[in-house]
Amino acid sequence: MKYRKLRDLKVSPIGTGCMGFSHGYGEVPGKEYTINAIRKAHDFGCTFFDTAEVYGREQFYEGHNEELVGEAIEPFRKDIVLATKLHIDENALKTTKLYNVIKSHLENSMKRLRTDYIDLYYLHRLNEFIPVEDVAGVMGQLIDEGIIKAWGLSQVSVETLDKAHKVTPVSAVQSLYSMLERDLEKEIFPYCLKNNIGVVPFSPIASGFLSGKVTADTKFEGDDVRKFVPQLSKENIIANQPILDILKNISQEKNATTAQLS
Repeated sequence: MKYRKLRDLKVSPIGTGCMGFSHGYGEVPGKEYTINAIRKAHDFGCTFFDTAEVYGREQFYEGHNEELVGEAIEPFRKDIVLATKLHIDENALKTTKLYNVIKSHLENSMKRLRTDYIDLYYLHRLNEFIPVEDVAGVMGQLIDEGIIKAWGLSQVSVETLDKAHKVTPVSAVQSLYSMLERDLEKEIFPYCLKNNIGVVPFSPIASGFLSGKVTADTKFEGDDVRKFVPQLSKENIIANQPILDILKNISQEKNATTAQLS
């Protein structure tokens, strides 16, 4: 098995993003299927699993996905790198300090995940009312306390990343990246290479488009977030068909699926 480094964390090249078991892609599979799928991924060598406190809020309740992941990974928790994420509401800071707010989120996540530490703790999305430097300072405290091993950011500019990294070194940036979405190559990749920060792409097959299974006739229903993805509008799916045609030709030569190739 080859591995990748997110600063000091060693992970399998492909991680298991668990959001879809609770939210995001229409009807979700049952609990038994989910538990088996996560454990099967581990059996095949995956050591990197990703969730978030908000996954499941739309169809179930906040923390739903973390509960599923926690049950699934419990038998091999110490053998994997576990990532989860938090979002901070500035209103919570009216009654207590930022450290207490983040620590409370973290403790709730750990309880649901059946663990006493988190390997990689992401700030899920920026809150413009809370300086990222302040969040970085708290993350540094939590690392010193041994409750988290590393921290990361999601969907941030290089300017924001730099501000945070100067306070507490960032281990990973999770952002949208695929053959169709390559903006990270302009500034984020060079910065991360220079500063020993790992990049974790999400939607690497463009929300399913690069698999070839999403067509102009595909209907996204329920809480399927692809309803709001411009690339997956009917006219853009048709316009991007030549990309799939090229991928299909190469995938046949390589004896691989277009998703594997992507």
